Amino acid sequence: MRPAGSSGLKHAMRQKVRKLVVTFPTTTSAMAMEKSCKENAVPGRLVSVPTGISASCGLCWICLIEEADQVKTWLQTQKLPYENFYEMEMY
Repeated sequence: MRPAGSSGLKHAMRQKVRKLVVTFPTTTSAMAMEKSCKENAVPGRLVSVPTGISASCGLCWICLIEEADQVKTWLQTQKLPYENFYEMEMY
């Protein structure tokens, strides 16, 4: 028998982690980033721009802050267009 008020489920609270958010001037730029990164195992993923950030196309690339230097270097070496970099606490 379970104690009163216990659901019997064990699940950890999700913790926010610091992430790099890269915004893009156009949807085409964002899609080019996604294609290039997937083909070359660059960390991160394409998502909708989080609330509180404004971007021209509404899409952004996010990765863990520990991977930020790798992603920034990739953008510069591949000459991929981007708008801005942000650091945010996200789930």
